[in-house]
Amino acid sequence: MAFTLRQVQFFVAVAEQGSVTRAAQNLSISQSSVTEALKELESDLGVQLFERHSRGLTITHNGHQFLRHATKILASVSDARTSFSGQQSTLSGTLNIGVTSLVAGYVLSDLLARYRRACPGIEVSAIEDNGGYLEHLLVGGELDVAVMVISNLRDRMALQAEILETSPYRLWLPMGHPLVSADIISVADIAREPLIMLTVDEIEENTGKLLSALGARPHVAFRTRSVEAVRSLVATGAGVALLPDLVYRPWSLEGDRIESRDVSGSLPVVQVGMVWRKGSSLPQAARDFVGIAESVRSGRIR
Repeated sequence: MAFTLRQVQFFVAVAEQGSVTRAAQNLSISQSSVTEALKELESDLGVQLFERHSRGLTITHNGHQFLRHATKILASVSDARTSFSGQQSTLSGTLNIGVTSLVAGYVLSDLLARYRRACPGIEVSAIEDNGGYLEHLLVGGELDVAVMVISNLRDRMALQAEILETSPYRLWLPMGHPLVSADIISVADIAREPLIMLTVDEIEENTGKLLSALGARPHVAFRTRSVEAVRSLVATGAGVALLPDLVYRPWSLEGDRIESRDVSGSLPVVQVGMVWRKGSSLPQAARDFVGIAESVRSGRIR
């Protein structure tokens, strides 16, 4: 029997949540239904998508490859539904978008692909820069909307923000690291490790504040603006990283495994959202973009 869209949806939910329990809660179904769907999907594909262990599930290399196909399948079905709903725009005009570097490749690319399919007559112009400069452009009316990290939005009096995604911090580790098998990982454990620091948006600031607040001075082994560099450095044992789940992938470009673990205590979260000037009348092109982003946030296939 060929796999079903429902199985694909369950698989993506588990892959994103890293847990059958959390996936089932988000989908409002039983854990047994999710577990059975995963088994049937693996049987149909003839590959193991997850490794089962006492801590839960870890996606395999085959699972990571299938995840790329699965997300495209769900996006295509969502687009097919929209195409028959009479909502496809026939507008022409321009849309000026800003984006911060952390979310450019993880959030905006999918939104833009959906928007271009729904609104082919709109010419899109996008600029990538830091959050402070994007806020300046929004207030000045030079941008219609920005997709950015909004956890530390500065000018909340002048700007309207809507959350698209909330991503908790987790610890990235190389395979075989002693902390991989630890039952509980504390911030004090991390402070003793060489840290690979990502220096984009608010990541470095948040990580430093977290460790300093708990009396731990981080031992920074390497600073970089490249998420791929962080992945490679962690995977080869140069250090560990404390980063939001938004940018986690279980493999480096070289094909080395990266583990991800929860850390005990109150960790910050990264909020990604849409921002526009408060009180302004958004053009139809921008309202359509906001509507598509909201539909992506509200869920996949129901």
